[in-house]
Order: sequence, then structure tokens, then C-alpha cells
Amino acid sequence: MRIIVLGGDGYCGWATALYLSRKGHSIAIVDNFVRRQWDHELGAQTLTPIRPLSERVRAWHKLTGKTIDTFVGDVQDYDFLSSVIEEYEPEAVIHFAEQRSAPYSMIDRKHAVFTQVNNVVGTLNLLFALAEFQPACHLIKLGTMGEYGTPNIDIEEGYITVEHNGRKDLLPFPKQPGSFYHLSKVHDSHNMMFACKAWGLRATDLNQGIVYGTLTEEVALDEALINRFDYDEIFGTVLNRFCAQAAIGHPLTVYGAGGQTRGFLDIRDTVRCIEIACLNPAGRGECRVYNQFTEQFSVLQLAQLTAAAAKHLGLKVEIDHLPDPRVEAEEHYYNAKHSKLIDMGPGAASPFQRPHRFTPGHRFAIPGKN
Repeated sequence: MRIIVLGGDGYCGWATALYLSRKGHSIAIVDNFVRRQWDHELGAQTLTPIRPLSERVRAWHKLTGKTIDTFVGDVQDYDFLSSVIEEYEPEAVIHFAEQRSAPYSMIDRKHAVFTQVNNVVGTLNLLFALAEFQPACHLIKLGTMGEYGTPNIDIEEGYITVEHNGRKDLLPFPKQPGSFYHLSKVHDSHNMMFACKAWGLRATDLNQGIVYGTLTEEVALDEALINRFDYDEIFGTVLNRFCAQAAIGHPLTVYGAGGQTRGFLDIRDTVRCIEIACLNPAGRGECRVYNQFTEQFSVLQLAQLTAAAAKHLGLKVEIDHLPDPRVEAEEHYYNAKHSKLIDMGPGAASPFQRPHRFTPGHRFAIPGKN
């Protein structure tokens, strides 16, 4: 297939581009490198320094003989984006090109406005470009489980059957986002549903859980291909933060009671889920929604697992409960369905049958390092 990966220089995008390239697909990366600029803005950097995209792509070609095309530009620029769609004629577009951090969107008014404009306008531009130049193309859009919030009922995959006053209908699952970032994703979902209904586009909205891990088989081939490991307070995930705190002997900082529960998945499962969606495209006019995660953990469970692993390595780690600065429930019901992607994959649940990742003594290797 001919596949464009928007945001292909980022964490999920880079791993996905390499994985699909190795599978034999023709890949083009579109990126404006703004994610790298945010590191400078925040005074933070990935623990695993990443090379410029041009060096990464050259290293990939040298190792595998496979070429990845690159287009440098912003998805908010419709003329640029539409010209890429028209020139490359993709059969699938994987959309990672968004500001992905809830804390970043909550810094102040400026960051909230940027997040929503960047995310919503970029997705709208993409929908219009596909409708104009490549209407049969399959859009695979990265959503988030955070769109749902934490309702006191089971979370279905995108839609829920509602009975009201003797009538029944299948409707989008109610959304209770917890940040301006998550709100932007809700707007994206609604815009995609409308575009599919009005223009006959085909789209898969992947509501993804929190991703962890740096290595895929492709990234492990050479240190020049290494992926990001963000552990700062804005872009670092809670698990990455706990690992970094344990390594330096800092108490693991749990907000409140630590009962905040979310879905998680390994980066290797992320790329596999994307592949499954690519190989099984939505129908014309269909906007389907899949919940993409493999496990559920509370923040306190993650802290306890991290502390157990640290103890196995001879590190003494304490857990410190801090007042929760966020407006959120510290204890809540959480049960989300996630069967559709598993049912579509060869061998049913084959991508998700690995041993538990957080067993004590598990080592996260970095190519070229101990």
C-alpha cells in the first residue's frame, strides 16, 4: 500500500513508519518538527536523544534498503497538505500530527488555543484534502481513550445503543473529556463522523490508551533509529516518570489516592494495531471507532509495580502521595471494551498475548547501551 504517516517524526509516528516500511509498504512521512521545538520551549528533552529526521531516514535506508519519502510542512497549511495528498495518492493516511499532551493544553489560554486550532484545523484540512483529491483513501486517525472520561458505566467502542421513550438508536458514546487537548480530540471525532456521512469518506478512529516502551524490532536495529523517552511533567507519561524517579532515588509521586485508572499498551502493539486497521479498511461512508489498549492500571498500581521492579534491581523506592492538582476523580469505576481490533487480527488475540511487561527484573534495553 501507499501510506502517508502524518507526524511521522514523533513517538508513535516514527515507530509506525518503520514497521510498515519493513512490511513492504511505500511510506511517506509528513512533519513540521514542532514536537522538537516544544522541548526547547519547555526546557526538556527526551532521555534517549533522537537524530534529525533526515539522518534517521538515511540510516533506515542503509540498514534495510527501503526508502521513506519525507515532506516537511504543516497540516494547518491546506495548500501544502492537499498538494502532498494529490502528489502521493495514498491508499491510507495515518494521522498522528497533533499536539498530544493534556498538560500542555492546560498551561494557559495561549496553549489551549494553540492545541485546539492545531488539532481541529489540521484534521479538517485533511478531511477536505481527502474529499477533493483522494476520496477512496482510508483515514486512520489517532484518537484517545481520554475522550470518554471516567463514566460510571462500561465504555463501549465508540457507539452505544440508547433506548429513550420507547425508541432505540445507535449513538456516539457520551464524551466527558478532562482537558482542552481531549476536547480537541472529541471535536476531531465529530468532524470525521460528519465527513464520512456527508462525503462518503472512510475512517477509523483509534481511541488509544497510554503507550509505553521505546523499542520495536525496527527501532532496535540501530541506535540512529532510537525513539523518544519523555519523562518530564508535560509530555512524559506517568510510567516513564515513575521509572525515571526510581532510577534517581526520588519518591514516586502519586496524585491523591492513586485510583485514577487508564488503558495502556506497548508501542509494539500500537504499530500492530495500525497495521490491522490498514489491512482492513473501513467502508465508504463508514466512521468506525476502536478502543486501542491491552491492559488497565491505576496510577497506584503502576507505582507499586515500578517499586517492585526497582527493589529487584537493588534500588530502594518509596511512594509519596501528593495533593492532586487536577480536577479529576481519584477513585472511580473504569471498564472499557477493546475487542474489535483483537477480533480483526490474524490469530485473533495474537498481538496481545505477550507476558506481562512489568514483572520485576524486566529490563528496558537501549541499542548500544547496557
